[in-house]
Amino acid sequence: MSILIDNELCTGCGSCVESCPYGGIEIIDNRAVMIDKCNLCGACIEACPVEAITIEREIIEKKDLSEYRGIWVIAEHYKNEIHPVAFQLLGKGRELADLLEVGLTLIILGSDFDEELNSFAKYGADEIIYLKSPKLKNYYSDLYVQVLTELVQKNKPEIVLTGATPTGRDFAPRLAKRLNAGLTADCTGLDIDLYTRNLLQTRPTFGGNIMATIRTPNSRPQLATVRPGTFKASEYVKRKAKIRKIEYDFKEKDSVTKIVKVIHKHKEKVNLEDANIIIAGGRGVGSKENFKIIEKLAEVLGAELGGSRVAVELNWLSQDRQIGQTGKTVSPKLYIACGISGAIQHLVGMQNSEIIVAINKDPNASIFSVAHYGIVGDLHEILPTLIKEFMKTKIVD
Repeated sequence: MSILIDNELCTGCGSCVESCPYGGIEIIDNRAVMIDKCNLCGACIEACPVEAITIEREIIEKKDLSEYRGIWVIAEHYKNEIHPVAFQLLGKGRELADLLEVGLTLIILGSDFDEELNSFAKYGADEIIYLKSPKLKNYYSDLYVQVLTELVQKNKPEIVLTGATPTGRDFAPRLAKRLNAGLTADCTGLDIDLYTRNLLQTRPTFGGNIMATIRTPNSRPQLATVRPGTFKASEYVKRKAKIRKIEYDFKEKDSVTKIVKVIHKHKEKVNLEDANIIIAGGRGVGSKENFKIIEKLAEVLGAELGGSRVAVELNWLSQDRQIGQTGKTVSPKLYIACGISGAIQHLVGMQNSEIIVAINKDPNASIFSVAHYGIVGDLHEILPTLIKEFMKTKIVD
């Protein structure tokens, strides 16, 4: 797609320059010229009084959507361990597949998973496609995109899901481009419109101020990345999956990159996504010193400590403990929010928790709209009492 300017019609009036929100047009020698800031929004087309500006769109052949069936989950791995988000997506994928009455397939690109394939069926997969090559022991973006493009074009799944991890965020857009398909990134909700078979992909937008539900009705497959911790893995104890193994013989020249050395950085890991209980604090805690009462409650309950973006920005907590749109997405069994008002940016990161307890002095705080239990009051008076009672009843994980 490109913007075209007819120099014979253009008068250099500057109307297009004034209309462009991105500064993508300049007047040079009394003629409008597009520069690299143009994002093809088309505002200049309507603004031109002499119709000198037009947009040229690529014509994409319409697909027969009825040819596409089935849901795929693409797994990623590190040090020969499948990332937990793959099993979380199989749990949600099983629900969607049952609604559409189609199969659920797990895709693994790797080298040493032969002995583990059958065990993955318990997470809900009807089929496991194992793309095997020594080269796929590590992640190569171009090889992932090449192999997955060929596989999708041949098998035609209608939905493809993967984690919104650094790896998923790298290859998913490239795959979507190759397939001329739509992609919705960082989804926090997935559902099906049964009438159209469209995937309803919900994600925060406009800085997290609103939640948008996105559809891609004219292209297949429908691709989405989902943040780890958004859904829960489901186990199906007695389940068998069809195994398909496809072996590849990649040469060094097949990839434009070469992994020379893998450096493992050792540091204490904060695993909020797998925590059963999380105690989170926000601006209402008051100070870094006051966070000690939050830490004490977390210690008593055997919980992980988390917080809002404000708490991190004020240096009350480390970045790896931030929960919300720009932090971690979690779904623990119990989430206790202390002094957190409930901005939508935070809610999207914790609203799938099984039980949410909110403690806040403001009875109109938004956090109460998602809480199962709410306590209106000063957390510095309430938490010591809770800690004392929990210690009495020995509620320790």
